Amino acid sequence: MALDTWSETAKVAIAAASGADQNFQTITETVDIDIGDKDFDVIATLKGGRLVKYTPQEPTTITLEAYPVEAGTDSGTTGEGFFDLMNTTDASQPLSITVDRTRSKYRLVILWTDNTSVANASAIVGEAYNALRVVASDGYFTSVKPSFTDGVLKFTVTYKVPPFDKSGTGNVAIQSTDATASLTALASYTSTVKGI
Repeated sequence: MALDTWSETAKVAIAAASGADQNFQTITETVDIDIGDKDFDVIATLKGGRLVKYTPQEPTTITLEAYPVEAGTDSGTTGEGFFDLMNTTDASQPLSITVDRTRSKYRLVILWTDNTSVANASAIVGEAYNALRVVASDGYFTSVKPSFTDGVLKFTVTYKVPPFDKSGTGNVAIQSTDATASLTALASYTSTVKGI
């Protein structure tokens, strides 16, 4: 059965290399995805013709708006905050996350599905269900901005990933199924396996 739109809920999972997925869907309100332009320039020739000169694809940028109540996630698989995604994690309460020079790689997975039993964005979606999934691996969280301007504490979190790794292998995948085939579960994310 085809859907009219994806709405209401998205599942968001974030994993550090060799770490478990942390699920952030309960605190995430909006998701904006810019896959990165694959643009070109045009060079005019003396005869009036035009030559196409390709420009490298730009990074993918994913922006989340969320309402966390913690500075980070001390343990477990339920994401509770974002500051530890840009800095060294604190695993005990009370959390104290100090800014540092740590730059850890992460995989960010976003899933829309009509299968309400799927609890994790990286999980399998059975063939009787529709799904659309974006997987971005080997990226970095570049911005965590809290704002209290609307009378409620909201965080805007930015994740950026280059389109390819140094060997030219893609870091971003967009997957879907129309309920005629299963969407397979993602492999665990490690420093050598993207999990795409």
